[in-house]
Amino acid sequence: MKLYLDSADARQWAVPAGCPPVQGVTTNPTLVMQAGLPVSLPGYLQLVAQAGQARLPELMLQLPRADVSEAAQWLGALLTAAEQAQVRLTFKLPCHPDWFAVLREVQTRGVPTLLTGLSNPMQLLWAQAQGASFVAPYVGRLQADGRDVWALVAACVAVQANGPQLLAASIKSADVLSRLMAAGAHAVTVRPELATQLATDPMTLAAMAQFDRDVLTSQNNLL
Repeated sequence: MKLYLDSADARQWAVPAGCPPVQGVTTNPTLVMQAGLPVSLPGYLQLVAQAGQARLPELMLQLPRADVSEAAQWLGALLTAAEQAQVRLTFKLPCHPDWFAVLREVQTRGVPTLLTGLSNPMQLLWAQAQGASFVAPYVGRLQADGRDVWALVAACVAVQANGPQLLAASIKSADVLSRLMAAGAHAVTVRPELATQLATDPMTLAAMAQFDRDVLTSQNNLL
C-alpha cells in the first residue's frame, strides 16, 4: 500500500525514521490556504517547485473551479513546470458531474485524475465509467457521519482490478490504517503528524526498555 502525505506545507514533507517511503504529497485548496499559499496558479507553481526540491515522486493538486478554459491554462503551465521539476502530477477534482468537462480536459492530456470526496457506491460507478485513475473517499468524515464506510471501502477495492484505484483519505487512527491495509486499499493519505506519531509506539518503547534492563541485570549477575 502506498503512502501519501496530506499537506501543502513543504516543511512537513520530511518524515522521521521509522516511516515507510512516501510516494508523494496530496493537497487541496483548504490545505494550500492553511499552508499560507494563495490558491492560484503562482501558488501551485510554487508547490511544484518545492516538490521538485524535496525530490518527491508525485504531487496531487486539486483544480479550484469547474472552469474548462481556466483549467486548460493551469494545466499547460503546471505540466511544463512539473516536467522541469521531475515531479509527476495527478489532478484532483470533486466527484461530481459539474466537473465532467474539466475531467475530460485533464484526461485528454494523458494526466492521471483523482475524484475526491467520493461518498457512495453510485458515485463509484460513475467514477469508474468516466475512467478516473483514483477515487478518494474521506474515511474519517464518513465515519463521523455514521456511514458504513467499510462497505464502501470494500466496493472500491473490488473495482480496482479494472477501475479506479482506492486512495483512502482522512485517516484518523492506526486502527483505521490497519483495516485499510487488510482490505487491500491501493494507497492512503495521512497527515504528517499521524505519520510521525506512528513511526514508533509506546509498547515498542516499553519492550525495548525492558530488554535493556534485563541485559544489564544479566551482565551484572556475571560479575
